Amino acid sequence: MKTLIIFYSYSGHTKALAKIQALNENADIAEIKDASAPGTIKAYSLGCLAAIRGKAWPIQGLEVDLDAYDRISLLSPVWAGNPPPAVHAALELLPEGKTVSVKMISVSGRSSCKQKLESLIKGKGCAFDGFEDIQA
Repeated sequence: MKTLIIFYSYSGHTKALAKIQALNENADIAEIKDASAPGTIKAYSLGCLAAIRGKAWPIQGLEVDLDAYDRISLLSPVWAGNPPPAVHAALELLPEGKTVSVKMISVSGRSSCKQKLESLIKGKGCAFDGFEDIQA
């Protein structure tokens, strides 16, 4: 089974964990990047509000063909208990039939989005293969 790790990292913490996971699983890796870099004020004020509402922000195109993978592992920081807007945009790109797992990284190790993400992933016609909150 061919695995892809996709991640979004505003500060670099999630990127470091994604690289470790990719090495441990012998998986390919791809970064979710904002279309334009949000400044700190926009990220942590408007970004958190968008995260709570489940809204997407424009992202750059992923540099991989998601159809080429059987399993996708998503790593994301937690913004106001939820994935950031860039992650919501990446979830919209999921092709049907993939197996998707999620790891949410935060200082507290707690998020409030498992059920929302499971619903979004299943709504894209993908199998939800687990959720983990990671304290960083």
